[in-house]
Amino acid sequence: MSDIAARVDCGPEGCTIDWLASNRIEVDADPAQFQALAAAAGFGDGLPLIPPTEARVREYVVMSGRFPDEVIGVVPPINGRATVEKIAINAVMAGAPPESMGLLIASLEAMLDEQFNLFALNTTTCCVVPGVFVNGPIRNELGLAMGAGCFGGDVTAAVSIGRATRLMMRNLGGQRSGVNSKSVFGQPGRVSGIVVGEWEERSPWAPLSERRGAAVGRNALTVHGVTGTIDIADIVAQDGATLLEIIGKSLAFPGTNAFIGGGHHGAEIVVAIAPPWADLIATVYPNIEDLQHRLYDHAALPLSWWPLAHQEELARNGRVDANGIVHLVESPAHLLVLVNGGLGNLHALAMHSFGPTRAVTKEF
Repeated sequence: MSDIAARVDCGPEGCTIDWLASNRIEVDADPAQFQALAAAAGFGDGLPLIPPTEARVREYVVMSGRFPDEVIGVVPPINGRATVEKIAINAVMAGAPPESMGLLIASLEAMLDEQFNLFALNTTTCCVVPGVFVNGPIRNELGLAMGAGCFGGDVTAAVSIGRATRLMMRNLGGQRSGVNSKSVFGQPGRVSGIVVGEWEERSPWAPLSERRGAAVGRNALTVHGVTGTIDIADIVAQDGATLLEIIGKSLAFPGTNAFIGGGHHGAEIVVAIAPPWADLIATVYPNIEDLQHRLYDHAALPLSWWPLAHQEELARNGRVDANGIVHLVESPAHLLVLVNGGLGNLHALAMHSFGPTRAVTKEF
């Protein structure tokens, strides 16, 4: 594998650090010995790692269809160069399948898009972590979770792929808790990552990626900054309009990041709706844009919900409309809806974000 030492290259525009530099070290194929090395060197995540032997890494590079030294980008906060080989090393260690290399490369490319603002996500005091939402045939090819337990509990490759994205943040981006990552609490997703497929076959609407500009039937993913998952439950609503009202009102609470800053702060919300609820809502809102507009109306709070100092700050930031209402996000388009989860009904899942950041969709 590549040497864990960092190499610093300085020029007129400053310095970059090449984490996992080009020098190579021979690792012990014995998992226990390698785990001891990883713990001492600080490039693990506390869980057992698979030794990235030369043969294993080569297999992953071949599956990528790219040259090993091709640079995909530089990963903040230390701007480590992410080559295909280094991505492969982290994929091997995480236990991700070789066939996931295309998805991993695309997810990193999307995270490095300026709109996503990965530097802020990797260094903030918030607990936000990049979540990867996948569309297209690759979902079935990799066996990604889409049904019951898709965000955790179902045993699929999504977990190891998500973990690989987190190892890339640690070993390529140099993210270290309490050093350059100021996240007060962190979250489990900062170890396992968040990778999930949309259950397109059970959705009454077009796939998320297609609604965001990807070609029909193409593999695509959307990265979104996820501060956590909030379960939304209801056993009373019998019609789609009432159910959507419950979902929308559940999204807005005073302490979420989305209410901090100005109207163009950047926060977006992803809402995952289980298929039975999606079917019910679609009888009232067959057009997804109409659904988003109604969610936007519901995902708001009266200014009076906040203490006086907060009311003044919200007013200064231009967050209060003519009716004294504070909307959660800038516009209906910033409420992203997808369909997955089990058929047990009763639940939706909200994934609030940190701002300023925007979700990014990429075909691959």
